[in-house]
Amino acid sequence: MVNAHKRVVVTGMGVVSPIGNGLAELSKQVFAGLSGIKKIDAPFVEQLSCKLAAQANFDPAAYFSKHTYSMLDRTSQMALHTSIEAVKHAGLSVNEALQPRMGVYLGTGMGGASSVEEGYVRLFKDGASRLKPFTVLMSMNNAAASAIALEFQITGPNQTFSTACSSSAVAIGEAARLIRHGYADVMLAGGAEALLTFGTIKAWEALRTLADEDQVDVSRSCKPFSLNRSGLVLGEGAAMLVLESLEHAQARGATIYAELAGYGSANDSGHITQPSVKGQLATMQAALSDANLPPQAIEYINAHGTGTVMNDATETNAIKQVFGEYAYKLSVSSTKGAHGHLMGAAGALEAVITLLALNSNTLPPTINLAQPDPACDLNYVPNTAKTLPSLDCVMSNSFAFGGTGAALIFKKLSLK
Repeated sequence: MVNAHKRVVVTGMGVVSPIGNGLAELSKQVFAGLSGIKKIDAPFVEQLSCKLAAQANFDPAAYFSKHTYSMLDRTSQMALHTSIEAVKHAGLSVNEALQPRMGVYLGTGMGGASSVEEGYVRLFKDGASRLKPFTVLMSMNNAAASAIALEFQITGPNQTFSTACSSSAVAIGEAARLIRHGYADVMLAGGAEALLTFGTIKAWEALRTLADEDQVDVSRSCKPFSLNRSGLVLGEGAAMLVLESLEHAQARGATIYAELAGYGSANDSGHITQPSVKGQLATMQAALSDANLPPQAIEYINAHGTGTVMNDATETNAIKQVFGEYAYKLSVSSTKGAHGHLMGAAGALEAVITLLALNSNTLPPTINLAQPDPACDLNYVPNTAKTLPSLDCVMSNSFAFGGTGAALIFKKLSLK
């Protein structure tokens, strides 16, 4: 069963995001440079110092019966919906023969945050004597992956990864390894996050990493790589990929959107909140080594690019150290100015956007980049998307509090 030489390809994608649900809407919005950041639509907004967020327009009642969605946290609702969409996009029939050879790897930073907070409010504020019977099952971090496995009766590997902001990128990379080594033929991999609750936002306020509100246009408040950047904007959503062995995909005549050629992960072991050039450099180098590619093979990087002062400068320096002088020929962009930071789901959403770029030969812009920072001096595709004659090999970066980084390399499939 074990085979270290299987190639891994992407055959399906599903997405719920602050800038569109479904691939067509997401593609239209991200390449147009439109932003989903706005004032939070919630009763508690006036109790917040930071009133901004990137909320997803997702109503579970449009997709599930009340019986189904009432037993799932919002994180699981979005994860399940995007998995169904990804399987449909892949044209995949999940039958009895496939179920034991298929698995689910999902990343999330805070799991069922809204269910946890609802329980606390009922107990400590409302004085309730009991909680909903499904509170534990809705709030546990592996609830989303379990819901997906139950939906498709998948009996292969099922794991949840929680490495903060890199969670879903790690899930995708580890799922690819599972296929590569012959332990599965198909994996649903990605992430989901729904942490726009009063308590969670107040906790992030205390960290002092959230962006100041732009006084002219709220939607322009997140400014990756810009001189006047002031922080990140919290977002929510989910994205899932269908990964298959090349052999399995070809046997069923699947449309192949890319090969997942490389994955690298490293921990910087420096500081729990401060990014490290050492760790980011090691992450990207590990992905290049895994793909057996020289740095010059990469044509575009979808950067982690949070919009915080320290992250953007650190990532810029790490890219320079990995790619040398070639770094100035690379195109690099962050799309977080458009969709905010989805924490555990960020890596999966940005992987989807990177795949959309690869398949359209179009680079998504770094929006709100009006004042370049001299410390961030690479080509960040400022403000307007760029279409290229061709695009063959791309990288997506994810870095995290706690120090765990992940880099994914996708390339157009070649059978030579």
